[in-house]
Amino acid sequence: MLALLRRSLDVLSTAALWIAGGGMLAMTLVVAWHIFARYVLSDTPSWTEPIVLQLMSWFILLGSAVGVRESFHLGLDLVLAIVPHFLARLMELATLALVAGFGGAMAWYGALLAIGTWDARLPVLGVPGGVDYLPLVAGGILIAIFGAERFIMHLSGVGLPGGDAVPARDVA
Repeated sequence: MLALLRRSLDVLSTAALWIAGGGMLAMTLVVAWHIFARYVLSDTPSWTEPIVLQLMSWFILLGSAVGVRESFHLGLDLVLAIVPHFLARLMELATLALVAGFGGAMAWYGALLAIGTWDARLPVLGVPGGVDYLPLVAGGILIAIFGAERFIMHLSGVGLPGGDAVPARDVA
């Protein structure tokens, strides 16, 4: 069961990473068009800034979620290395529970913001205002899922994506 879950989350993580990369590429192209239109054509497009902000929100939050799964986030490994192993494990589990909870809260409150602002319109783009908060919802869901996956894998002792954050001990 865990192997099937891991493979499914591998696909989800890879898709999120590709979407984030595509968003970064698209943002680069939009900024390049903005600069070209402004300085060469002397006609600054009004739609480029809101599109860039949307794309940036998507690739930052999707990339952050993948970072949670791969354990690319900041941590105090020195503290984990000097405390007893059981305490390091407990601290890692508490951290992962907090990360998953934070992702869930981010998704929940992002959804409330999206629902609350859906009737407003973004003036330049003409789309619902709630679209601004959809990256929070998607990123929060993925952070919660990937944090929970790491928690379960850590608890079960199965190898973790990105490696185990609790340093191995030499038994001598």
